[in-house]
Amino acid sequence: MLRASISILGWCLVGATLLPLLRFDAWWIRIFDFPRQQIFFLIALLIPAMQFGAAPEHPADWFLMAALAGCLIYQAYRIYPYTPLAPVQVKPPGRAGDRLRLMTANVLMGNRKSAELLALIEKVDPDVVFLVETDRWWAEQLRPLRQRYPHYLEHPLENTYGLLLYSRSPLIEPHLRFLVQDDIPSLYFRLKLPAGGTVDLYAIHPRPPVPGEHHRSTERDAELLVVGKQVKEANRPALVFGDLNDVAWSHTTHLFQRISGLLDPRIGRGIFATFHAQIPLLRWPLDHVFFSDDFRLAEMRVLPGVGSDHFPVLIEVSFEPESAHQQEEPPPADAGDHEEAEETIEKAKEDN
Repeated sequence: MLRASISILGWCLVGATLLPLLRFDAWWIRIFDFPRQQIFFLIALLIPAMQFGAAPEHPADWFLMAALAGCLIYQAYRIYPYTPLAPVQVKPPGRAGDRLRLMTANVLMGNRKSAELLALIEKVDPDVVFLVETDRWWAEQLRPLRQRYPHYLEHPLENTYGLLLYSRSPLIEPHLRFLVQDDIPSLYFRLKLPAGGTVDLYAIHPRPPVPGEHHRSTERDAELLVVGKQVKEANRPALVFGDLNDVAWSHTTHLFQRISGLLDPRIGRGIFATFHAQIPLLRWPLDHVFFSDDFRLAEMRVLPGVGSDHFPVLIEVSFEPESAHQQEEPPPADAGDHEEAEETIEKAKEDN
């Protein structure tokens, strides 16, 4: 019985590792992009359990052991860049440049701990605050932020895709946009930095490929890739941030980085898991901040919970465009990447 149970679990873990290699967009395939850490640790525990608790007796047992070893190596390969063992992609500040301090959080629409969120914002004192899953109740509760942040763009919705954004500095050319789906908004605006530089900001929250939300990842992927293309075509200093409903190590996120040319500050530093706040064993990085090589990383941290299923994220960047060439940029997109991006965007728009 023990050997059979271990064998079943082992083949399930092999399947969970191999399924995301398929380039299909069904939610039940793409969902296995998320728990790579958990799969890695389960395999790491299962291999010695097979060796010492239920020693292999048949060729099938040894084949499973070999398959699990290969899966363990592959999962480690995918996670490795998001550990301190890897070289950093974004360097620390080289001088006292203009700083931009940004906080993003998924508040969880049904959460009612608005006072805790307001207290946290006051404590960490960001320049820009971006909040998602905000309905009319949240917009009313967060109205006091208008005193501290006189420039804001509020679009509360009852479908868990409402957006609230607050800024100390004036919003230049602010746009509320619906890039792929008519009920999924995103924000674009520009900010002028104290020394005169201007930066583009893209605040997004695409729909995830999970039961009850959407049956596939195409629309989420397309929204990320549309933004990535816009960043590349504008060729200006830029930040993209929000709850992207995707993990740092997924194929789509890597494709987004190649298309946009943006850097990931987590590479070489850590995973910075933000979801699920109430389930420590099931956590992965869903909330992201990517930026162009004009910026260096002064600070990034996951903040304490405020009643949501996501932890907020705080990041502070230093604007140093003169040293952009010193950054470790992602590999450039090739013809295949551009073709895949176009096909994904076209497929999403045809069906919406």
